[in-house]
Amino acid sequence: MAAESVGVIVGEDGLARPAWASADPLMRAYYDQEWGLPVTDEQGLYERICLEGFQAGLSWATILRKRPAFRAAFADFDPEAVARYGEADVQRLMQDAGIIRNRLKIAATIKNAQATLDLRSDGGLVDFVWGFRPATTPAPMMPADIPTQSPESIALSKALRKRGFSFVGPTTMFALMEAVGIVDTHLLASHRRGSSGIWTS
Repeated sequence: MAAESVGVIVGEDGLARPAWASADPLMRAYYDQEWGLPVTDEQGLYERICLEGFQAGLSWATILRKRPAFRAAFADFDPEAVARYGEADVQRLMQDAGIIRNRLKIAATIKNAQATLDLRSDGGLVDFVWGFRPATTPAPMMPADIPTQSPESIALSKALRKRGFSFVGPTTMFALMEAVGIVDTHLLASHRRGSSGIWTS
């Protein structure tokens, strides 16, 4: 039987998680095994940026369930392959029921691949994004304590837009920073707090 603690739900396995990661097995596995761990490879970071963009206005569970189809549709998020997509590919993807068929978001994924390649001559996407890591990370006790954006996510959003990226608003970029370990917004009582190895408190 699950029991509630400070801002978290303690599951039958004895582990404390936020409500969003407590019920759905897919979300629980994502929270336990992936969310908040450092992503420091170009392809992985490009994928996360694009998926966060697709998530705008939708639930993350929807995106997670469709992730295998997204990976198939976008060449496993290889930016070199996606950068070569043209109008025929856009038309094909608009017929793909496995993904979110939003023309603007599909076009942004292609545009973001091209922008990712352009960044290679200037240190690369990973160093660029991780350069916005703050000096401190939030220490939330309750879900309400977790911000939805930060000065760094606002700055990252502006910088990425300047470099040709789309669907990278400040809130979307804060969600990215949470997902890839740039900030740690695990609740203090969560069993995952500090799991990134970057933030220890």
